[in-house]
Amino acid sequence: MTEQKSIIAQRRQLGRTNVYVNPIAFGCASIGNLYSAISDEQALDVLAAAWDSGLRYFDTAPHYGRGLSEHRLGHFLHTKKQSDAVISTKVGRLLSPGQHLTEADGFINPLPNNVRYDYTGDGIEASLDASCERLKLDYIDIVYVHDLGRYTHGAGNAVHQKDFLGSGYERLIRLKEAGRIGAFGLGVNEVEVCLEIMQHGPIDVILLAGRLTLLDRVAEADLVPRCLTAGTSLVLGGIFNSGILATGPVTGATYNYAEATSEILSAVTVLQTKAEKLGIILPQAALHFALSHPAAASVLIGTAKVSSLGRNLELAGLPAPDSFREVFA
Repeated sequence: MTEQKSIIAQRRQLGRTNVYVNPIAFGCASIGNLYSAISDEQALDVLAAAWDSGLRYFDTAPHYGRGLSEHRLGHFLHTKKQSDAVISTKVGRLLSPGQHLTEADGFINPLPNNVRYDYTGDGIEASLDASCERLKLDYIDIVYVHDLGRYTHGAGNAVHQKDFLGSGYERLIRLKEAGRIGAFGLGVNEVEVCLEIMQHGPIDVILLAGRLTLLDRVAEADLVPRCLTAGTSLVLGGIFNSGILATGPVTGATYNYAEATSEILSAVTVLQTKAEKLGIILPQAALHFALSHPAAASVLIGTAKVSSLGRNLELAGLPAPDSFREVFA
C-alpha cells in the first residue's frame, strides 16, 4: 500500500508547461457507458474511489457517451476545489442536440447529441467552450486534439489536417497564452500523425493509445526519440491493448477492439510466459512497462468498476522484479 501511495503521489511535468500530473490517471471513457451502461450512481462511486485513492488527473472527451462522461465528471468535480484536480478533455468533435440512440460508437445510451468533426480554430474553441460548460469549469489543464489522422479518418484526413494546421493549431496557442488552457497536444491511436504535426510546430503532450505497450512498441522507433528531443511528454492510454494484456491469450481475447489473430495470441503467450518466470502476472507486467517507460509522464487506467480500479492500482503499486526491463527489452 505504501508503494502504491508513493507512485500515485508523484508529480511529473508535462513538456515544458506548468502542468503537473500523477503517474497514474483515471480514464473516463467507461463512465461514458463504453460497451455497457452504468448508472449515475455507479459513475460517481468509481470516481470517488479514484479520488480517495489519491488520483487527481482525470481524462475525458466529448466523444465518450456524446458528452455523458464530461457531464458525470463535471457533476463529481463540482464539490471539489478546481486547483486540486488536473483535467484533460479533447477537441475535434462538436456536439449538437439530436435524437436518442441506444448505441453510438461503442457507447451505450449516450446523450442525445449529434456529432460532427471540426478541427478549425473556431471549431476547436467552440468544442472547448461546450466542454467547460459540461465540466462546470472555466479552465482546462490539458486539451488533446482527438483522433486526427488516417487511423480514424482514412482518406478524409487530408481535409481535417489542413483545417487544423490552417487555424486550429494557432488557436490552441492563443488559448494557452490567454490562460484558458495549460497545455495542448494530440490524443490519437497512431504514430504517423504525431510525427507530421510535430514537423509543423511544437506540442506539449501526446496521449497515445495502444502504440507504446508491452505488446505494441511501434512508437519506440521514431516517436519516442522525437518526443524526448522536443520535450514533448507522452501520456499512455490503452496499455492493455483493448483487453488482451489483461485477460491473456484466451479464446475471444480482443486486440485493438477486434478479436485477436493467431499471430497476436502467440505473441501474448510469449509475454505471459516471460511474466510468469518473473513471478508476476501479465497485466502487472503491462502496467510496469508503461509506468516505468522513460518517455511516459502518466498512464491512464479506465474502468467503471470500483473493484477493477482497486485491483489495477494494487498491481501498479507492487515493485517490479529487478530484471524486468532486461527480460522485456
